[in-house]
Amino acid sequence: MIRVLVADGLRLTREALSAVLASEPGVHVVAQVPRGDDVVPSALRTRPNVALLDANLPGLEGISAAAQLKSALPACRIIIVTAPDRPGALRTALKTGVDGVVSKGASVRELADTVRTAARGERVLDPHIVADALHASDNPLSERDVAILRLAAQGHTPQEIAGTLHLSPGTVRNNLAAINRKTGARNRIEAIRTAATHGWI
Repeated sequence: MIRVLVADGLRLTREALSAVLASEPGVHVVAQVPRGDDVVPSALRTRPNVALLDANLPGLEGISAAAQLKSALPACRIIIVTAPDRPGALRTALKTGVDGVVSKGASVRELADTVRTAARGERVLDPHIVADALHASDNPLSERDVAILRLAAQGHTPQEIAGTLHLSPGTVRNNLAAINRKTGARNRIEAIRTAATHGWI
C-alpha cells in the first residue's frame, strides 16, 4: 500500500487530487494538507511513503517544505507539482533532493504513474519541464536569497522573515538589498517579479 500525503493550498485541487489518487488500487491518501508549514507535522503523524507538494503552498512554499520534510522523514519520497512556465523550479527542487517534479498540466494517469514510480524509489522528471530548464538562465540567487525572497513574495516583513529563518533582521535587510542587485531590480516587488518570471523562486 502506497501511503500518500497531498499538499495544495486550494481546497478543490487538494480534494480532487486526493479523490483521484484514492481511487487507484494500492494507494491510500493518509493526509490532505493546506499549508506548507503543516507538511512536516502532518507527515510525522501519518507517515506517508510519498508526498505530493504543490510548489506554491501558502505559509511555506513547496520546495522549502520539501527540504524540511526530507530532513524530518528521509524515507518519504517527495514529488513537487509546479506550473509548466517555471523552468527554474526544476533546478531548485533537484538541489533540495526531491524525487520527482511534475507539471500541473499532467494528466490524471501521468500523476498516478508518477506516484507509483516515486514509491518504487525511482526519480520522475516531467520531460517538458526538463527541456525548459535546459534553456533557462542560471539562477544568480543563493539558497538563502531564494528562501528570503519566497517569504517576501508571500508578504512577510523582514522581521518575520528573520524569525522564520533564524536570522537577524539586519541580515535579512542586507540580503534583500543584495537580491535587488543580483536581479537588476530597483525594489523588492521588481525582484520578486523577475525571480518568479525566471522560475528562481
